[in-house]
Amino acid sequence: MSIVVTVAPTGPIAQKSDNPHLPTQPDEIAEAVAQAYAAGAAVAHLHFRDRDDAPTADLSVAKKTMELIAERCPIHIQLSTGVGLAVPFEERAALVELRPTMATLNPCSMSFGAGEFRNPPKQVRELARRMLDLGVKPELEIYDTGHLDAVLRLRDEGLLPQEPLQVSLVLGVQGGMAATADNLLTMARRLPTGTVWQVIAIGRANLALTAMGLALGGNARAGLEDTLYLRKGELSVGSLPLIERTVALVRDLDETVATVEETAHLLALRTG
Repeated sequence: MSIVVTVAPTGPIAQKSDNPHLPTQPDEIAEAVAQAYAAGAAVAHLHFRDRDDAPTADLSVAKKTMELIAERCPIHIQLSTGVGLAVPFEERAALVELRPTMATLNPCSMSFGAGEFRNPPKQVRELARRMLDLGVKPELEIYDTGHLDAVLRLRDEGLLPQEPLQVSLVLGVQGGMAATADNLLTMARRLPTGTVWQVIAIGRANLALTAMGLALGGNARAGLEDTLYLRKGELSVGSLPLIERTVALVRDLDETVATVEETAHLLALRTG
């Protein structure tokens, strides 16, 4: 089986004060993505920052970053429409107008740490419909059990593209499911047959739950968005060591790492 490896180099929360190797500006992000691609990643999950390193949905920043990545490697681009808790939904949703290969679709509002992650039902449906019109494949981010039910309602309403559904099970965010093996197993069992999925485990459970996800038939994501540490007490020097560890884990399980071309087929992505 071929495993799709995704790199998530930045995220919306961590700062360079947390890990000085965190890429925040377009050239830094592009270089981190190119390194991950060379190590085996086929998808880049992107967040953007302004000049002050605050989360932004500025289309010019996103476009510049995408262009710099395309100059370096042919990796599939997946834009996060989550962006940051302080960024209005309408600005976040506008990122899909850049027509990336993929973008995230968050089906529900929720508490997120000390803040609120707003995804109002009406606007989520409008965004899903727009992504369908543009041919942007949604990655459905599920932070809690009821989020899967919301995704299936979108599917049944015809607002998601033809299967396979593409799902991320996000564990470890305060306000969502805890990062436990029981929660991962429960959610993996509930996914519709044929769903393409990965686990995103935040923090110290990242490695163990990534390994468990692979054993259960999922794909894998790695990068500084999900954990700033390579191991306890040791900051990761960028996302590359985390990607290299994930690729080694895939191969240790006697699986193969999907190429960009194989990933397009496995995820039923738009090409050209």
